[in-house]
Amino acid sequence: MAEQTDELLLMQFRTESTRESGFTAIIKKYQEKLYWHVRRMVVDHDDANDVLQNVFIKVWNGLANFREDSRLYTWLYRIATNESLSFLEQKKKKAAVPFGDVEEGLSNSIKADKDFDAAKLEWKLQLAIQQLPEKQRLVFNMRYYDEMPYSEISQILETSEGALKASYHHAAKKIEEFILNH
Repeated sequence: MAEQTDELLLMQFRTESTRESGFTAIIKKYQEKLYWHVRRMVVDHDDANDVLQNVFIKVWNGLANFREDSRLYTWLYRIATNESLSFLEQKKKKAAVPFGDVEEGLSNSIKADKDFDAAKLEWKLQLAIQQLPEKQRLVFNMRYYDEMPYSEISQILETSEGALKASYHHAAKKIEEFILNH
């Protein structure tokens, strides 16, 4: 079966008799991409699932008001990004520790993975990404993993493309330095 267009899915959602099936189709289409976007930010699988559940609750509550000023994909990523950042902020407040300590906790979560092998480049990359400041980590993940164009990242993060390119460049340099030195 061919993947349905966002326009068709939105039309299904806006029709009372097909609202639930339209929403289910939106979830099926974007759930995996959004999961990995969130997971790269919050690291832990269970936390990512909790955040994703909140994302889809917000999507359900806000989709009727979606004005299509941006693509559905962009709108969903903005919600997922904001929910992830809110989750990390709440985690920081609950722990009553500086964000650097929360980031260290995220690194420790990576190291606690049963498949963790510090000698493997993919693990070094994950550890390097966790060392980045929050905004650089976000931009790097969206550009590197999601292969998102700067124009879309700009809409999601509400930042200029030039600032995003600079953030990505700085992040890539820091990652390269980390990998070479660890």
